[in-house]
Amino acid sequence: MHAVASETDTLTASSPNRSRWRVVDIVVAAVLGVAVGLLFWFWNGVGYGWFEVMDAATPGLGGFAVGIWLIGGVIGGLVIRKPGAALLVEVVAAVVSMIIGNVWGASTLLSGLVQGLGAELIFAVFLYRRFGIGVAALAGVGAGVAAWIFEFFFGSSPNIAKTLEFNLIYLGTIIVSGIALAGVVGWLLVRALAKTGALSRFAAGREQADEV
Repeated sequence: MHAVASETDTLTASSPNRSRWRVVDIVVAAVLGVAVGLLFWFWNGVGYGWFEVMDAATPGLGGFAVGIWLIGGVIGGLVIRKPGAALLVEVVAAVVSMIIGNVWGASTLLSGLVQGLGAELIFAVFLYRRFGIGVAALAGVGAGVAAWIFEFFFGSSPNIAKTLEFNLIYLGTIIVSGIALAGVVGWLLVRALAKTGALSRFAAGREQADEV
């Protein structure tokens, strides 16, 4: 049995070409973006319904449903492990969701851009070298805080016009959802995908093979 690095702080081996994008990276990022976009389409109905029910019970609790909309950046960063991957996958997913149709229209693209940048920032802080569950959770938080800032100033009903209590509750619930639904679920999905052999050309896939 091969020795493996800690799940929490998986370290990618150093390589002079580690940041260079390959054709397979671009193709897989696009495929992941489309797949996540279809997930967004599904969540636009289920998640938005949950959001509305939670928000009606206590304004701000709807943030618990937001995490799935943040998952693209987390998955992209965990799989591709190169600068721009988190941003690209989240943006492609947002475009797919927008094209299929949702209640937010063109603002979906701006939201995806901001959320992708939030996740990207976390991977950049760790120099695109660590991809364990802890970093995944932080990437979910980064995407969630970015979403909160975006919604505070933009949208059909900017949250800046709402109460301090609402905004604090909303921020707290988005952070929790970012950790759980984007970070942890995203990390588990990447591990499950890697076990199928689909990521054999990526470090995420090779790490799974090393554990066998």
